[in-house]
Formats: sequence, C-alpha cells, structure tokens
Amino acid sequence: MKDKIVVIHQPDFMPYLGFFDRLLKADVYVVFDNVQYVRGCRSWTARDKIKTLSGEKWLSIGIKKPPFGTAINEVMMRKDSEWRTDHLNRIRENYKKSEYYDEILPYIEDLYAFQCERMVDFNMRSIRMLMGLFDIQIETIMASGLKAEGKSNELIINIVKELGCHRYLSGIGARDYYVPELYEQAGIEVIWQAFEHPVYPQQYGGFIPYLSSIDLLFNCGIEKSRRILRGRE
Repeated sequence: MKDKIVVIHQPDFMPYLGFFDRLLKADVYVVFDNVQYVRGCRSWTARDKIKTLSGEKWLSIGIKKPPFGTAINEVMMRKDSEWRTDHLNRIRENYKKSEYYDEILPYIEDLYAFQCERMVDFNMRSIRMLMGLFDIQIETIMASGLKAEGKSNELIINIVKELGCHRYLSGIGARDYYVPELYEQAGIEVIWQAFEHPVYPQQYGGFIPYLSSIDLLFNCGIEKSRRILRGRE
C-alpha cells in the first residue's frame, strides 16, 4: 500500500477534466466529504459550467442554504424538481446539435432522475457516472469513514498516513497553504499535478476550457473523450 498514490478532493458536481486527470494518475481517491462546505464564488462543490450560445453558464444544484461551518456531507438537497428540470432543459438546448448528443444524453437524464437527500450523494453519482464514461477505476474512500483528524496540511497528512501510504498527488491550488516541512517530517512525497487542458472541438465559437467534463463528452463521444483525457488524441 505504501507505494500507492493518494488523491484527496472534495466531491464536486460534474467536475472538469483536471479532476479526472488526477484520478488517472493515482491509486486511491479519498472523498473529502467531511470538510466545511464553502459557499460563494470560490466553491465548485454545488455547481459547474457548460458552454452555451451566449458563453459559459453555471449549473447550480438546488440545495438548502446551509449554516456557516456545515460539512459537505451534511448539506441537504431541495425537494423540488425545478432546478433539475432547468438543468436538463439547458443541457438539451445547448447540446442538441452536438455530434454525440444521442450517445451522452441518456446518462445525463439518468443522473438527474436519481433521488437523494444529501448533496454529496448526488455529486458522487455524477462523479461515478463520469468515471464510468472515462473508463476510470480507482479505489474510492470517504474521508468521513476514516479516523484522521486535524486541519489543512495536518489533516491531509493524517489521512495519507492512516491509509499506510507515502505519496500524495495534489492540485496546484494547494500551493497557497502547502507547508513542505510537515510532509517531509511525515515521510510523505508530494507530487504536483501538471495538467495541460486539452483543446477539442466545441460549439459556439472559440474554445473555452475548465467546463464540466460533459462538454467534452457531448462534443467528442465516449471513445474519443477517453483518448483525449489520456493525451492520446
């Protein structure tokens, strides 16, 4: 187990390609489901973007506004179906002319038909859907099921140690709070993701990166998307 590479990340909604690039390079994905839910413009946990005729637009999950400090796995969904209908209408309208619309839409419709009470369950459903479409198999562990405690670097280190691993693959956004001495003392090697966003055919003008991964799938289909994600196309 010690040579396995660990990725630790929040269960975001229909994540972008960089997230799945990390999963391809790791052996274990720890779902950071018990950390604080971040509201506002810095959060991608309850939303992601698609490309439309008028540019990139957000798809935001219908959740009950949580009190400050609420953990991700305690955020609850709204019971109404209005937001689901709105999402599906926007996805259908903006991708109906994409080459692989008929291939991908059934997976999206199945996702939105999934009923649950917690946001984390809906998000994990979206992640597993995309993992299946991208043919990604990785051991997945919920952080809430582990004993590790602490904050920031300390918590990450304790999770990696609890798993008996010594290699951690991090996104570059974590450099802002990275304390190298702590990892060195714990005997953990930090590997920094070097993700270059692929450029692929899109509708509606010039290429826009960092959208939900469904954009790639609608435009390129399952088989070609798998190759593009792996840098083989």
